[in-house]
Amino acid sequence: MNCAGLKYLQALAPFGMTGDLKNMERLLDVFEHPERKFQTIHVVGTDGKGSTAFYLSRILSAHGISAGLYTSPHLVNVRERIRLDNAPISEEDLNRLLLQVRDVAEQTQTRISFFEALTLACFLYFAEKNVGVAVIEAGLGGRLDSTRTACGKRAVLTSIGMEHTEILGNTEREILHEKMGILSAGATLFAGGISPELVRDAENFSKSLSAKVVFPPVVEDLEVPNVGHHYAENASLSLAVACDFLGIAFDEEKARDALRHALWVGRMQKLRTPEGKLRWILDGAHNPHAVKRLAETLELEFPKQKLACVFGALRDKDLNEMLNLLAPHISVWHVTRTPYERFREVGDISSELQIRGCQVGYSGEMSRPFLDKVQEISDGPVLITGSLYMIGSAIYQLRDDFEDLSFFRGMELTESETHGKQKTKAL
Repeated sequence: MNCAGLKYLQALAPFGMTGDLKNMERLLDVFEHPERKFQTIHVVGTDGKGSTAFYLSRILSAHGISAGLYTSPHLVNVRERIRLDNAPISEEDLNRLLLQVRDVAEQTQTRISFFEALTLACFLYFAEKNVGVAVIEAGLGGRLDSTRTACGKRAVLTSIGMEHTEILGNTEREILHEKMGILSAGATLFAGGISPELVRDAENFSKSLSAKVVFPPVVEDLEVPNVGHHYAENASLSLAVACDFLGIAFDEEKARDALRHALWVGRMQKLRTPEGKLRWILDGAHNPHAVKRLAETLELEFPKQKLACVFGALRDKDLNEMLNLLAPHISVWHVTRTPYERFREVGDISSELQIRGCQVGYSGEMSRPFLDKVQEISDGPVLITGSLYMIGSAIYQLRDDFEDLSFFRGMELTESETHGKQKTKAL
């Protein structure tokens, strides 16, 4: 098939955020506003956005609602970002819609980013499919995120932590305001995972928009396949939003059953052999906030036990804090990276570990031989963590061995965008 649309998207990958919504709004005008043809539920937060959005979409689908899902970044292939009732957009549809975006962008002399182009394709796809509701995860922040152009009556805030401070602000309060900027006037925000000080600030900020904030309680007995209390928290948010959206049609038992089968891949996920032996634990924790949650979960799931760990991280992450949090739970570190240019060099991470007196085992670029070697020299389960990009690469290598990774079979690895400081400008 002609893949010119996908090649166009990849050509945009090096460009960062545009810094405003003018270009998105210009193209949406030309496309006659597909984002207004369906209901939208926004999901923002430092961590937990993807699982919360995914859980919510599965609950809505279980109730017979045609539910679109838009998440980022992807793990293996860009198609997985745009789903309808958990089925990824076809390569043919994605390529066709990206060509439409490219043609209109060229005709109007509008330069856009990778994420903006994909968001436009998502809106066009959901409008074509006449979805009942689209659950849309913000890419970065909220106020200036391209997904904000779809005005939803409901939004979800999962957590607040220090990340992307060069873009979102230097304090948790500033980051909160950026993320709450996703709200439309009169909308309802379902919030969790924030401190008492931020709770008051969130309430005050919402009043300025004639919006309201609700803080759903954590439903402690919810069952989800992902391990860790924070996934019960995210599922509780999803349950509350679904209840509000569905009204009298909401069926709690149907929702609970959907959550029991809603596995958000690559996040505190256990991979077992057909005989039930635990081989790998995948977790995409890639910042101190997420690694702290991972460490808490390891303490509960593997008390008094240290695990072998495959680790790699991007250069812009707080490596020092990540290593400090994980070190008490790790016996030996196998250091890796993918070809993605933003990754730290293996030698740099190994040096940091050796300075701390940590045992460094096998090192090399992420590949199937690398994983086979790690598994060969490991007595028990191996944790893979440090970067979602690395988790995606590991999934690509292991997808044929584990049924829980079957969603990714037949997909090829595709690049992701960068959130770099480079700005694009309308021509």
